[in-house]
Amino acid sequence: MNFDHLQEISPELHRLGTLAERFFAADANTSLIKSRQFGEYMVKEIAALSGLYDPAARETTNDLVRRLSTQQVLPREVTDIFHAVRRSGNAATHSLAGSPAEALAALKFCHALGVWYRRTYGRDPNFRPGPFVPPRASAAVDPATQAELAALRAQVRDAEEKLAAAHASADDLAKAREAAEELARQATADSAVWEQAAVELEANQAALSRTLAELQQAAEAQPAQLQAQFRQAGLQAAGRLELDERQTRRLIDVQLADAGWEADSALLTYQKGARPEEGRNLAIAEWPCEGGRADYALFVGLACLGVIEAKRESLDVPSTLAQAERYARTLLLASEHVHPHGPWKQRLDEPFLVPFVFATNGRPYVRQWLTKSGIWYRDLRRETNHAIAMTNWFSPKDLLDKLATDVDTAAQGLAEESFGKGRMRPYQEEAIAAIEEAVVAGQRAILVSMATGSGKTRTAIALMYRLLKHRRFRRILFLVDRKALGKQTTDALETTEIEGMLNFAQIYKVAGLEQRLPEDEDQVQVATVQSLIARILNEPDPVRRPTPGTFDCIIVDEAHRGYTLDAELRESDIGFRDIDDYQSAYRQILDYFDAVKVALTATPALHTREIFGHPVFHYGYRQAVVEGYLNDHPPPKRITTALSEAGIHFDGGEEVEIIDRKTGQIDLFELPDDVALDYDLADFNRRVYSEAFNRIVCRAIATEIPPSKPGKTLIFAARDAHADDIVRLLNEQLREEYGTNAVPHGMVAKITGTVEKADDLILKFKNDPYPKYVVTVDLLTTGVDIPSICNLVFVRRVKSRILYIQMIGRATRLCPEIGKEHFRIFDAVDLYAELQEMTDMRPVVVRPDISLGQLVADLQKAETEEDRTGSPAR
Repeated sequence: MNFDHLQEISPELHRLGTLAERFFAADANTSLIKSRQFGEYMVKEIAALSGLYDPAARETTNDLVRRLSTQQVLPREVTDIFHAVRRSGNAATHSLAGSPAEALAALKFCHALGVWYRRTYGRDPNFRPGPFVPPRASAAVDPATQAELAALRAQVRDAEEKLAAAHASADDLAKAREAAEELARQATADSAVWEQAAVELEANQAALSRTLAELQQAAEAQPAQLQAQFRQAGLQAAGRLELDERQTRRLIDVQLADAGWEADSALLTYQKGARPEEGRNLAIAEWPCEGGRADYALFVGLACLGVIEAKRESLDVPSTLAQAERYARTLLLASEHVHPHGPWKQRLDEPFLVPFVFATNGRPYVRQWLTKSGIWYRDLRRETNHAIAMTNWFSPKDLLDKLATDVDTAAQGLAEESFGKGRMRPYQEEAIAAIEEAVVAGQRAILVSMATGSGKTRTAIALMYRLLKHRRFRRILFLVDRKALGKQTTDALETTEIEGMLNFAQIYKVAGLEQRLPEDEDQVQVATVQSLIARILNEPDPVRRPTPGTFDCIIVDEAHRGYTLDAELRESDIGFRDIDDYQSAYRQILDYFDAVKVALTATPALHTREIFGHPVFHYGYRQAVVEGYLNDHPPPKRITTALSEAGIHFDGGEEVEIIDRKTGQIDLFELPDDVALDYDLADFNRRVYSEAFNRIVCRAIATEIPPSKPGKTLIFAARDAHADDIVRLLNEQLREEYGTNAVPHGMVAKITGTVEKADDLILKFKNDPYPKYVVTVDLLTTGVDIPSICNLVFVRRVKSRILYIQMIGRATRLCPEIGKEHFRIFDAVDLYAELQEMTDMRPVVVRPDISLGQLVADLQKAETEEDRTGSPAR
């Protein structure tokens, strides 16, 4: 009855579900194993239907579930249920045990999964399954499970009457009647005969493999739009999953166990004698308090550190938190069970006996349904602490670490310590002061806008030193989006002198890019977005994952890159499907850690401000130029070609060459007489290959920027293959202009995500004489600090103001050792004329009747207006 609806869309799921149901009475262990097999096969079938199944990969079911979850095929609600079924089935397999209560819970989970599968992949979003029919039980079933089965049977018998009173459809009434009839049939069914017949129907692995291969082949032939529809249907169906309070508790048990707690809401309860013990981290269910029982009390050793309220029916999770706070005041605790720092009074008549409270309705965190999902918690030690939504549970160590942080003492220390004279530029001190003020005020998302080249990394290092010195934070994550930026930051930590001739890394221990998890003594970790996503989402062992409290501060370098659609996806971002996926990765990291987030960028965009708010400090490019901290540029040099003036036009009947850039094959194609094609320059950059255009651009570069001139040149190409062309042609033009002996090997290089050891090439570009000319696409647009760049060449169009400013910012840094007083722009695609007016980098006319102070004030006002309105002040 519970799995018949699957027979038409997946006979194997129907068979496994029914076997799990039928074996419940005879052998709970076998029932649990069949439930696990039900979940395992469903995951494989979903992967095949999504075109993502690879039998040769030999993935475990856990790995496959994580991969499908990461790729947003499986919603988090469904992933949690798969995880719970798998864990109980594995335990049954390895221990040859399993209680009827566990088997019944697994059956109910499989029933919920089957309904979700029917609504999603059966393309039946409005499917209504009727009531869950409890299986027939043996006399050996424990009293608690007997009581649950009795309650479920009563629900089945009541369903028909309730549906009739509600004037339900004939179909719903028929399902309710059939469910009641199934209960009657169970009493007389010859279970042994049926089970023998079912065993004889065991499908062989070869047949199942063929089925999965056929589904995979069919999925690969489907348009991507259909897979997107499946994902959307899966999300909608997940939102309608019907789990009762007991199932919700079992899911929470699994989640707490993954976080390092011992949890079992059926066995580890106060009524059954569970009590706190030294050396154990227990989540004891149904702990008594005045007027009720807390769903869980969290004990680290003997001390109670938290209370959890789990209300499945609750639609507004923060309101449930108020009930947890009430229990936190009235929990019945012996004196040895109250933490030594407690109780926490906060000027209350009835103080809090525990420092932390939690509430959940079992639904995974969804940002768009903030108050209706996630794990909400509040730190009760300060009345100014507000409730916060989390994606995962804290570990016991996380809570102990929180208790060790003295916020008030840290704030006093930061306020009393001044900056060392001459160590920082004035605006850098102002930026740090603004951030610290926001931290002390309780702001958890902080945005700082500082022009490229103005020393954001140096400012961040000084900020981290002060925050760690005064113990405002225990451990800081410095988050970057590329290994090159991570290596650059690590080098800066090892070379930046902080205090007493010591650099930062000599004072505080730093965990580098290669370290998966910080050690207890590490106080800063530098990590990429990609590596953290792998450690959080793709690590099957919970012990090897970072916990939500691993970092209590995150500094997001180049914050604009992860949050706005500011560029085409770089070659180095091959780990993500698209730019939306890239954004999502950043957001998952920010949502996962319970940390204060400090975002650094030169180009705050609308999406950046939506996450971090309005900048607490802004220091713009033009102000930095006026004050002498950055270089300016004269008007750009236009590289004019007939193509850039007239575009591209093919007349009807004209014979054109079509080049396959992957194979190099050239085909002749004659256009129909009545067809003429026009391409604008942006289309040219993306689709059309023109040797003559690239040659003219390279000839201009060779003529205007001779190898003997000091400084480096950075050239922005349209795509990776285009970069190859420019490297080849620029080498030819330089040799033709200056002779072969003047152009040694390696003078011109390509640095993109496809180049082997790109990070090493970037270091050579920065520190060595060669390469002198570098061609890139997106890899060097953000964050890379090379002061000797004196020339920028645009041979690609971009539409993003943010990306354009980042490209310009590669050349703004001072470099007096080579006599750099300004930088030059060479524009072959009219990019400057199109985007310069949208930035604060446009030239300023200095009038003799306006003082420098007035000019700076005017610039600050203009930049503030731009931040507030999202468009430049005119």
